[in-house]
Amino acid sequence: MPSRRLHARIQHHPTMVVWALVVLMSACVLGLVAWKAALGREMALTRNEDDVRNLVHSLTQHAVHSFQAPDVAMGGLVDLLKYRKPESAARFNAYLANTVRSLPQLREIKVLDVNGDAIYSSGELQTHNNADRAYFHFHRDTPGNELRISGPFKSRTTGLPTIVLSKRISDAATGAFAGIVMATIPCDYFAGFYQSFRIGEHGAISLITGDGKVLARWPEGSSGRDLSGTPLFQTRLKQDPVGYYRITSPFDGIAKYFGYEQADRYPIVVTVARSEAQILAGWQQALRRDALVAFVLLLVVAGIATLLARQFHYRTRLEQSLCEREARYRLLAENIADIVLVLDARGVCRYVSQSIHAALGMTEDMVVGRSCLDFVHPDDHEIVANSGSLLDESSHSRSITFRVRRPDGSIVWLESNFRPARGLGPEGRSTVAVLRDVTQRKLLEDELSTATRRLAQLATTDGLTRLANRRSFDGFLREAYEHNSVLSVLMIDIDHFKGFNDTLGHQAGDDCLRQIAGAIDQIAARSGGQAARYGGEEFAVVLPGLMEERAMEIAEQLRQSVINLDIRHPAAPRGTVTISIGVADKQEIGSNDIALLRQADIALYRAKDAGRNRAVASTSLHSAEVTSPPLADLGLAG
Repeated sequence: MPSRRLHARIQHHPTMVVWALVVLMSACVLGLVAWKAALGREMALTRNEDDVRNLVHSLTQHAVHSFQAPDVAMGGLVDLLKYRKPESAARFNAYLANTVRSLPQLREIKVLDVNGDAIYSSGELQTHNNADRAYFHFHRDTPGNELRISGPFKSRTTGLPTIVLSKRISDAATGAFAGIVMATIPCDYFAGFYQSFRIGEHGAISLITGDGKVLARWPEGSSGRDLSGTPLFQTRLKQDPVGYYRITSPFDGIAKYFGYEQADRYPIVVTVARSEAQILAGWQQALRRDALVAFVLLLVVAGIATLLARQFHYRTRLEQSLCEREARYRLLAENIADIVLVLDARGVCRYVSQSIHAALGMTEDMVVGRSCLDFVHPDDHEIVANSGSLLDESSHSRSITFRVRRPDGSIVWLESNFRPARGLGPEGRSTVAVLRDVTQRKLLEDELSTATRRLAQLATTDGLTRLANRRSFDGFLREAYEHNSVLSVLMIDIDHFKGFNDTLGHQAGDDCLRQIAGAIDQIAARSGGQAARYGGEEFAVVLPGLMEERAMEIAEQLRQSVINLDIRHPAAPRGTVTISIGVADKQEIGSNDIALLRQADIALYRAKDAGRNRAVASTSLHSAEVTSPPLADLGLAG
């Protein structure tokens, strides 16, 4: 059958299993890293999308408010000037200056007559004529008093890029064009505000008019650039006034994630762009860190696999050596050194071959006429004496192994094959025994047994603390639960152990674990219990035959014993290492060993929650007061 052939191949090539396990674990580790990387990248992009959308909305509101206040002020001026001229130009100019001072975004407010000459100004009245400006033509030719946002223009007063806000003045009586009110905002006002936001290298914030002209941009001075031909104005804004997508920047050609929002009140669009490399920088750093951890894990797995493979190889070689030696010794014994005895019905030797001298250092005279038991080691008398009961009238032979003491005092292991025979003596029934020296085989069997016990010990013992490991503990608890009506379990956790490792290092942490494990093992053994390292800095003790009250006394002994160790712990409130203990009693649980262990773990959780360095019994907890997390998810580290 295929399963039998596979089992036979595994027996002959046990390293195949080890390396198959290495491949499986490596695939799991790499798969986990890949899954985490994909999830982390998605989360980074999602988080950036939320941040960009929120920032775009906030900046849009800021731009609207920056234009709305001058809009209101200019609307009041328009309403005043369309009915009458100010009585005092100086007082009106002072009013305009006060308005500019109250609105920090404004540089100047002017009133232009129908010819484009400034007749009132918040600053020094200039002689520049603005009749050639597009916004002047627009208001002259278009009725209506809506605010027009234009620019950026190079200011004829300061020479700096400037955004112009303008409103038409219409004659109240005829509705004819009577001039405009205009206000200027430096482009640097928005660029300076945008500079306060940390959007990373190659990030950008832009304020754009509704027809695609850049009013202000940070960090690069690209004011005045026409973007009306880009996908933003060709398709995106027509589909949705608010959006987010990936682009290749028209300014620097870098891949970026781009958010935009078109204001409802004014024809402006605010955009925020962050480079893809900046967004994913943290994710890439985490990915490199995870890859390093995965690499270390794979090295550890490979190291363990190598050790196991060597152990299996050593065992295989030992078995092969045993088989080869046994085959050689049997060949020599059968052809040269076999000892042949003929025994009568009472077990007295009637014949012995000459090979006994080479094998046992005895002569024929020393053996013939004496009982075979005279030469057998006292501890094996019973085995040889009872061998006669194995013989029957059939021709089948029986085999036993026993020890013989040679004249020089040394011990020899012999394998004897007995076969009943007739006609070899006067009494009729005789036994033929063929003795073979198997001392070397026994020594090799002992070596193999020792190696097997060592492997079994390694499989059930924690290498650091020499306590039973989790697997051994689970088996012991299951068996103890089935055979003891009274049983208690202690769950133990070292307080603030992560801080201990972070402060003093993992070597000191290992020494601490060994000392505490020694104290726990000593008290557990004295109480007839079984101690084990449950995982990390957690230990567990099974106490067969002890109820919760006695288990609490032992728990207090354990806690005090750890305090008496006086292990320095700079990160702990007491300054020394302490433990927390949860105690549960089978009499209180009664369902199964897993539930018993769970109750002890919940009690430990309560001991941690109550301040650590204490023992808490399961019976002291009330189900209404305890929210019991899943056993595998109890976060008790430290």
